[in-house]
Amino acid sequence: MSWDIIVLNLPPGIKSIDEIPKDWRPPLLGPRSQIIAAIAALYPQCNFGDPSWGTLQLPGCLIEFSLGTDEEVESFAMHVRGDDGAPDIVSRILSGLGMPAIDSSTGGIFQHDPALRAEGFNRWRGFRDYVTDASGDRS
Repeated sequence: MSWDIIVLNLPPGIKSIDEIPKDWRPPLLGPRSQIIAAIAALYPQCNFGDPSWGTLQLPGCLIEFSLGTDEEVESFAMHVRGDDGAPDIVSRILSGLGMPAIDSSTGGIFQHDPALRAEGFNRWRGFRDYVTDASGDRS
């Protein structure tokens, strides 16, 4: 189970996915090769042996990048697993790319403010812990 961050060119000024018009199509993010190069410039240890599915393994954090098979990328996902440092890594990547994203755990725009980005991560972590509780106690 992962904390999923969806990267796409969002309409200006929106605060949640509910504000995206139904007929809206996001502009392209750019060539997949340029996105990979920008991520690799931030984290050279990324593995993009398969350009459609990259991985970044750091102490306490694993991020998988689902970039798809098209050279021109409309959107991509970051599937994040990790400790308290994971939101900082996601923020660094998004800032380095200059791209907005949706935090799937909140349905809102990924926030770069440390307290706000931790909120989405902690919400996901609480859900993950709830559904993976081996005791079966869901109270």
